[in-house]
Amino acid sequence: MAQAAPAPKRNRPSRPEAVSSPAAQDLASLEARRLRAAPMFERGSSPAEVARVLGVSRQSTSRWHRAWAEGGSAALASSGKRGRSARLSSAQLKAVEQALRKGARSQGYATDLWTLDRVGGVIESVTGVSYHRGHVWKVLRSLGWTRQRPARQAVERDDEAIAAWVKETWPRVKKTPEDGAPF
Repeated sequence: MAQAAPAPKRNRPSRPEAVSSPAAQDLASLEARRLRAAPMFERGSSPAEVARVLGVSRQSTSRWHRAWAEGGSAALASSGKRGRSARLSSAQLKAVEQALRKGARSQGYATDLWTLDRVGGVIESVTGVSYHRGHVWKVLRSLGWTRQRPARQAVERDDEAIAAWVKETWPRVKKTPEDGAPF
């Protein structure tokens, strides 16, 4: 099979690459980048120029310019941590993990299988914080837990009977070539 040739590149002005590393996305570096724009705005640089120099989108520098024009360099300072704060503290997460490690039976369930509903019930009983089952999965991932599926086996399965059948009956019913030797 022939390999496909890479698509030809179009002649377009290059855009800055999206920064995806966690270190580049921390609040201090983002603030430092915004603050580097302030003196450029003071010198009269356009948002498009600032975008090219700093390697960010023009939309971002336009937003920064508007904030700078209204409030100066202080308007470009970080406003603190983004997003909602965690509902469970690290001590609560540790207590939840200890309860989960004891097993589902120790929590009063008939089997030792964890389901999202069961884990949600344990989180609520240990911490008093209620989670939707869809978000319970995020808590488990933050604890380093992964999805495990039990192997399905019939309750009636008899391993000794299976071993005897494979040893005695299978060689008798297995097809062989014309000369009688097994494949």
